Amino acid sequence: MEVSEFFLKLLTILITAKLFAEVFAFLRLPSVLGEVIAGIIIGPSLLGIIVPDATFYLLAEIGILLLLFEVGLETDVGQLVKVGIQSSLVAATGVLLPAVVGFWISSHIFNLPFLVSLFIGGTLVATSIGITVRVLVDLKKHQTKTAKIVLGAAVLDDVVGVVILALLYDFAVKGEINIINTAKVLGFITIFLLIAPVITKLFVPLISKLSSSSRTKGMVPTVIVSIILMLAVISHKVGAPEILGSFAAGIALARRFFLPLGATIDHYSHGLAEKIEENMKPIIDLFVPVFFVIVGASINLKVIDFTSVTFWQIAGLLTTGAIIAKMLSGVWVKGGVRTKLSTGIAMVPRGEVGLIFAEVGKKGGIFDDTIYAVIVFVVALTTLFAPLLLRFVMRREE
Repeated sequence: MEVSEFFLKLLTILITAKLFAEVFAFLRLPSVLGEVIAGIIIGPSLLGIIVPDATFYLLAEIGILLLLFEVGLETDVGQLVKVGIQSSLVAATGVLLPAVVGFWISSHIFNLPFLVSLFIGGTLVATSIGITVRVLVDLKKHQTKTAKIVLGAAVLDDVVGVVILALLYDFAVKGEINIINTAKVLGFITIFLLIAPVITKLFVPLISKLSSSSRTKGMVPTVIVSIILMLAVISHKVGAPEILGSFAAGIALARRFFLPLGATIDHYSHGLAEKIEENMKPIIDLFVPVFFVIVGASINLKVIDFTSVTFWQIAGLLTTGAIIAKMLSGVWVKGGVRTKLSTGIAMVPRGEVGLIFAEVGKKGGIFDDTIYAVIVFVVALTTLFAPLLLRFVMRREE
């Protein structure tokens, strides 16, 4: 791709993202839905202007890293810990129930091969934390108790999803599952999540000093982005999703952060916290929409044969099972029916995580064209369905 062609495509992504986001916001619909639909329109599904490649996926990855950093920055760890048990129960149900439902429908109703059924069940486990978080931010609900429960559950789902994908891929390629390697990965992830925020907090005095003494512009965002990238790389090295590193960085730089044993650290002033948010906001607002447009552009609806009866049978049952199974995960949340329902709905979007499963299954020769199309359809419908329903339920909850 030539430089001018890349610039033209990036220009298209940025303009369409903002245009559709504004239109959907005007219609009182989640702006993230507008950005995803913008990607579907300019992507392979319709106009074919943008065909996501490695370069655009990298830009999208920067967007999701910055989004999770922003979420971590606004997270009260004390509140996150308080809802930890509920988050764990929501996550466990949101993993086990969709996996069982997906496997059972595939193997018992449609008599698909064992490995194919396993991969379909694994795909339904996914929860797109990016889609969920953005909807909650759009609705100004990201500081609520429900949001904290969903956030904790979605993070756990992300970790479990990566582990399940690794297990299934090993099983498909090698014909066996290495429990020892899996246990090591889980151990490394746990250790990382415990020490990463503490390590980041040690940089606070340096950030404060550089902020006050630097003679050049852009020192604060440079240091912050460097920390995000560093923790993302370390997170990847220990086998965890990169977004956990950026989330940990945000938590550590939040206004309040608690170390083990209950000791509170507050090395920097309220002014520096505001300075970090002020400097990072324009960068976040630029890159985050790119991520959601690429999610939409990655959904190629042309691979779907809408005239196939088999497709509609499998897709219909799997989509219904995928939505209901995730929604039932909200049953553990304390509160009324609407609170439980909104939590369950927030866990429904599969987004980019589901597409990763689909691509791995297709490239590994596990999914044929029909099953691949079914997975793309399930991912697309859950990604578009959840923001609309979540907005409706949460508005009524007020």
